[in-house]
This record gives sequence, C-alpha cells and structure tokens, in this order.
Amino acid sequence: MEQDNLIQKWLSGALNDSEKQAFNQLDDARFNEFIIENAKLFKASNTSQIDDFNLFKNRYNSQKIVVKKLNWFNPLLKIASVVVVALGLYFAFLYHPETLVETLASEKTQVELPDQSMVELNAKSSIAYQSKSWHKNRALKLSGEAYFKVAKGKTFDVTTSQGVVTVVGTQFNVKQRDNYFEVVCFEGIVKVTSNAITRQLLAGDTFKILNGTFSEGKTKAEVPKWTHNMSDFDAIPFGEVLAELERQYNKQITFENIDTNRLFTGSFPHNNLENALIAITQPMQLTYEISPSNSIVIHGQNN
Repeated sequence: MEQDNLIQKWLSGALNDSEKQAFNQLDDARFNEFIIENAKLFKASNTSQIDDFNLFKNRYNSQKIVVKKLNWFNPLLKIASVVVVALGLYFAFLYHPETLVETLASEKTQVELPDQSMVELNAKSSIAYQSKSWHKNRALKLSGEAYFKVAKGKTFDVTTSQGVVTVVGTQFNVKQRDNYFEVVCFEGIVKVTSNAITRQLLAGDTFKILNGTFSEGKTKAEVPKWTHNMSDFDAIPFGEVLAELERQYNKQITFENIDTNRLFTGSFPHNNLENALIAITQPMQLTYEISPSNSIVIHGQNN
C-alpha cells in the first residue's frame, strides 16, 4: 500500500523530499518516468466536436458500409462431401475388389469359385465376381459362354447383358453372344429371366433367344460339346458359325456371295483348322481358301 501511495503522489506531483527519495528507490521508478515522459509527446489528431448524441448517431448510420457475409460453410461442406465419397469408393474398392477372369481367342480355362463351384470359360469370354463376399452373395457377371457346375448352397446368379440365370445346385451352360442368348440345363433346376420371359428349366431343357426370337427345346447331351473341343449348332445362322470359328482359331474370316442368315446344323472341331473349314463349308456347298496372311476367305456359288 505504501508503494501505491508513493506512485499516486508522484503522479499528482505532491511528493516531498523524503518521499521522492523513497520513490526513486522503487524497482519500476524509471519505467514509470519513461511512460510519463513519452505520454507528453502524444497528440490527438483532427478532433471534432459532436453537438449531441442523436446528431452523431445520424451521421454514423449514414456512413455505414454494407459488409457481405461470406458463407464459408457451404464450400467446406461440398469439399467434405467429395472427400467422404472419394474415401468411400476407395475403401469399397480396396476391401471388395472384383475378381475378373477372361479368355482370349482360341483359349479356354477352368475357374474354381470360393464355394468350390466350377466354371469352364469358352474362348473370348469372361466372368467377374466379388470373391470376399462370395459366400453371402453367390453372383457373377458373364460375357461370352461358360459351363457351370454349381455346388449346393444359397442361390447362385449368373447375370448377362441379355438375361439372368438363377440356380441352387446344378449344371448348366450359358451362352451370350451379341444377339444370341442360350441356356441349357444339364442337371437340377434352372430359372432363366430375359426381359419379360421367365422359364424354369429341368435337365435336358434349352432356352434360346436369337435375334429377338424366343424358342425352347431339348437336348440329350450330358455336357456342352465345346468342353470337349467341338462347337455344335442346331439351326443357327451361318454368320454365328463363322464368328465362333474366328473365336476358336483366332483367325479373321471374310466371305463372298454368302447369305450369313442361312441356317446351319452341324459341328466343327477346335484342334484342326482344315477339318473345321471342311465341316462348315461342304454341307453348305461353299469353298474356302487360306491366304498367305493366314486369313480365311469363304466363297459362295456364283449365280
């Protein structure tokens, strides 16, 4: 308290000689004197006198500047949303990768699925499925042709661009090529849905949609013949036969004076090109030649 009294008297200039001596001995005496000396140099600039508060208020309001509020929250929210979506897609792909198996022309392969179901892929075909979640959802996508031996268990779905095949435990073949969709049941029961058409197939039943036309049939075969290196056709347009030959031998085929919509019934082998060409041309009274570039030209009869 004595120190506070000395400072108050010093500020008011009321210190006597003994009090001045006591003040000068304070720790912050020089600092206090520095503040006072510099404060004397301060000068207010351009002061103005306001007549009354109401006049001041009116002048103040007339000079207000409109400040636009920045809605910073919305951009941040958009950025956060993009980040969340990106991370979701990243982790979905990382932890649920899709398994893809595909074959090239003149190539076949066998695939064992996580539940020990077996798939044989024909040439230029592919399947895609989620291996990590397979036991919860037995479903795959097919492009091309495949023969399935399905282990018993939950529903097994094969999805193509032209229809869906649903089974439990059975053996069946699915072929999906451009405008050609065919399902053949070899064992058990198969449910097929394509557009508005739904059928339940038993062993030996066939389901076919060719160029938009639906038909049903029977087969006595126990397995698809292509699994034994033989392509088999029953009243199929010749253009489809030529396309299958290209897939099995990885050759380019051209033709002259041929009606590719003409129906063909027969078969050709996958392990001998000459025999395959003979098998498809002789019944149709056609001829063929293999060019030096290893391409094939099939000729029809000149009118």
